[in-house]
Formats: sequence, C-alpha cells, structure tokens
Amino acid sequence: MKHVILFLLSLLLISCVGIPEGIEPTTNFEVNRYLGKWYEIARLENRFEQGLDKITAEYSLRDDGGLAVINSGIKVDTGKRDSVEGKAYFTGSSDVGSLKVSFFGPFYGAYNIIALDKEHYSFVMITGSDRDYLWILSRTPKLDEAVLKNLVSKAKGLGFETDKLIFPKQ
Repeated sequence: MKHVILFLLSLLLISCVGIPEGIEPTTNFEVNRYLGKWYEIARLENRFEQGLDKITAEYSLRDDGGLAVINSGIKVDTGKRDSVEGKAYFTGSSDVGSLKVSFFGPFYGAYNIIALDKEHYSFVMITGSDRDYLWILSRTPKLDEAVLKNLVSKAKGLGFETDKLIFPKQ
C-alpha cells in the first residue's frame, strides 16, 4: 500500500510541472536575456494574486544554476507591497522555456513560456500545467495594445478562457 501511495503522489507532482495538451513551450530560449524585471499585464485569476495590483516578477541567476524569482504586488486594501521569493529550474534543456517554480518548499508548479518576443524579449505569455493559469508580462508597465490583442487572440486559440482575464493596474 505504501508503494501505491508513493506512486500516486509521484504522478501528482509530475502533473504539476507539465504543460497543457496541444501547447508547446518556446524554443531557442536565452535565459540571460530573460533576466530582470517584468510587469504583469494580464492574468487568469489565481488565489495567490487575489487583491494585488502593480504586480512585478524579477528573475536573476542562482549559484546552483537555477533562477531566483521575486514576485511582488501592492495589496489593494492596504496599499502595502507584498512579495514572495522563489526558485525555478529548467525541466529539460535550458534553451526550452519550460521550468518548474517553487515558492513553498519542495512543491513545484509549471512555468511554461508559450509566447515570447524573441527579438527584444519585451513581452512573454506563460501558462502552468493546465489552462487555468495564464500570464502576460511585459518589460514595461504598459504593453502596446496591438501586441496585447494578438497575445489574447493566441491564448483564446489555445483554449484559454480569455474572457476571464484580469488586467491589474500598473
């Protein structure tokens, strides 16, 4: 029985770092160009960002080969900045935008880059292990409206519920 429970837990953990069926992570990814600060432009609601505006994500290299992640945002009800630190590691080759990220100990979630401005690294679209998670980030607090519409259209074509997107204040 112990082996069955361990097997089921392993399957659960593996499924948390996968990618939705029919979606591929970006290739020819350059991690050094990805480092730095990103602004959240849009997201599907999730429990860990409820009530936050002015959300940013900052990425830097870790000594162990992974990425350090600092996500922060302003709590709408108090006006105070809240932040959380995490770590991310590639799930395979470092030139493929598929990572696992952890903010809570040994538990990892999927971080799959599914659209990226490969010329300037100025915008990115990310999903988790299923279509319940979607983020659009930009290097600047405001993303060109045509680019945003294109990303939302792409997300809709991939099966995301884009009518439920939240656009936090920056």
